[in-house]
Amino acid sequence: MKRTEIGERIERLQARLGASGVQAALLLMPVDIFYFTGTRQNSALWVPAKGEPVLLVRKSLVRARAEGLIGDIRPFPSSKELSGLLGSEGDKVGMTFDAVPVAQYSWYSKVLPGRSFVDVTMIVRELRSVKSPAEIEMLRFSAGKLASVFREVPDFLKAGMREVDLAAEVEFRLRRIGHEGYVRMRAFNQELFGGMAVSGGAASYGFFDGAVTGQGLSSASPQGASLDAIRENEPVLVDFAGVFNGYIVDMTRMFVIGSLDAELRRAFDVSLEIQEAVRRAMVPGAIGEEVYRQAAAMAESAGFGGNFMGMPGEQSRFVGHGVGLELDELPVLAQGFAMPLQAGQVVAVEPKFVIPGKGAIGIENTFVVTENGGERLTELSDEIVVL
Repeated sequence: MKRTEIGERIERLQARLGASGVQAALLLMPVDIFYFTGTRQNSALWVPAKGEPVLLVRKSLVRARAEGLIGDIRPFPSSKELSGLLGSEGDKVGMTFDAVPVAQYSWYSKVLPGRSFVDVTMIVRELRSVKSPAEIEMLRFSAGKLASVFREVPDFLKAGMREVDLAAEVEFRLRRIGHEGYVRMRAFNQELFGGMAVSGGAASYGFFDGAVTGQGLSSASPQGASLDAIRENEPVLVDFAGVFNGYIVDMTRMFVIGSLDAELRRAFDVSLEIQEAVRRAMVPGAIGEEVYRQAAAMAESAGFGGNFMGMPGEQSRFVGHGVGLELDELPVLAQGFAMPLQAGQVVAVEPKFVIPGKGAIGIENTFVVTENGGERLTELSDEIVVL
């Protein structure tokens, strides 16, 4: 990451703050701080609508100064000093209300008296959603690394091994080539351990807001791979995020040991058709919810409407989600998301079906929004791998 790119990000944020009548933003979420400074240390970032930003660091100041790409990086002051450093009474100060805990909001309200705090969540998230050429190359790098491990799955997938053993093999290989482990998610009450490897008829039930969740290892961790054995003639869904240099891509591939049920195979063919229709629709100006409706209509027309994006009655209402420094960025190809797509946004498209008693099946790839439709980053054959 270059200092010039960080400077451009700050300038775009300042322009949006000024246009909204907000005097400054106080950013507390680590991933936002990283995006606007180049360092992820325990700190708070003050970005005035006019003037130079200031990063106030609790720990580690040494590392923040070594990594940070803004000019003013200081130790975090005492609470008594903050009010004199950060703006003036009467200022409107932006915070990302989607993610800042109430306790933090209350503390800053106390130590910065006279300021009114307003929500700048959408400003920050919209700015972050449009990726620069440098960011797209980092995402492309992550995609290449992730695909390299997916190619190895046929070497170790065996009948009788447990789902967790398959997941562990994937995780081991990813970590060995530099996968960072963190799969950051912004949404409250959502968490993810790297990805999942699930099979058979119990592939989708749980709290996670996705088409396929897996049953996990306990009721305290009800998502992902389980201790169940992988059997012949059942679909095996491998869905993992690749995280390198902080940037996340998402990919799913299907495997089967033996032969696949005809209904599942037909549903898979429909998922490929939906993926291609969504890819073609991913142009600047397209509306996310309209793209989702098109996908849902295709599923319905094929006779799988009740199985699209989850178990019947527990379906997720999206077909694609933004990725970048977090797994759940903007835009979302979802019901209720009416914002137009922008060139440079990056979306994981994942049309999937869950057929009770038979299992989950589908595809997922990560695409960049361009004038010519989605440009694919996750380069690996979509076909089901039959062993």
